[in-house]
Amino acid sequence: MTNSLFNIKNRNRVMPIRLPLTCKILTGLSISLLLSGCFERHRTTDSLCEGYPALCKELNVNDGQCRIQRTTLIWQRFDVLKNPTDQEKFKELKDTQKYIYCLEYAARIEPTELKERKTIRMNALYDSYNNITRLNNELASSSDPEIIYYRWSQGDELAQNQFLELEGKPELETPDLQLALASYYISKDKDKTYQLLHHALSLYKKNEVVNQEIIKSLATLSQQQEKLKEAYIWVLIANDMNMPVTKSKKVANLFLLTEDEQNRLNKKATHILENLRNGSYKQNMVN
Repeated sequence: MTNSLFNIKNRNRVMPIRLPLTCKILTGLSISLLLSGCFERHRTTDSLCEGYPALCKELNVNDGQCRIQRTTLIWQRFDVLKNPTDQEKFKELKDTQKYIYCLEYAARIEPTELKERKTIRMNALYDSYNNITRLNNELASSSDPEIIYYRWSQGDELAQNQFLELEGKPELETPDLQLALASYYISKDKDKTYQLLHHALSLYKKNEVVNQEIIKSLATLSQQQEKLKEAYIWVLIANDMNMPVTKSKKVANLFLLTEDEQNRLNKKATHILENLRNGSYKQNMVN
């Protein structure tokens, strides 16, 4: 969204043995515990790679570059192995993207020793590109709204239509997805965008971290609609959240607010902040 106030993923058959129900339950429980034990015995990334080599194949292991991103990706691949849902694959996709961002820089570094490290990094980079393609293909038919929005953000017009069809349905009732919806309407219907942003704030629960883009967008949109006192309130809130925004004093001068108006709006901003932190924000608190 436009900003003016801001500094701007075949064998022989064996007849089955029929077990009593209790035995079946115990047997199932034993298998579950056994599998759990197999999955949970790894305490380090090295032991995980040793136990599941495919998780670390083609990565630049034993390399100081991109160690944090690589480690995160390996453990997320393990999570996908245990629970191959769309959401876990989406996390793997995002972690792979972060790994790629790091590798694209690291691949340009000329190692002073072990010259083959650059080749390993390049191979890891190309393999990561292939994994992004694979994951995108696996998620192409996902009905998860976050994944649909991601596909839309990557230029998938079909995904855009799928996302917009969810408007007003429970699947989109999260702050970030309401913000995504608002981003679509910003150039088409500013009043609707304004309502969606307020609704996004009302969906936060106690102690949840507020997406700063919602605050930025409300400040900018309020200014554009000449709701200058509201814009000032959102700037105050942005200042409290340590966001890169013009200081409230400068905004007060810009909007020609009297000292009494500033004091009244300061109290309102404090009240709104308390309600945001308590998960009880309502739009009428600012109007």
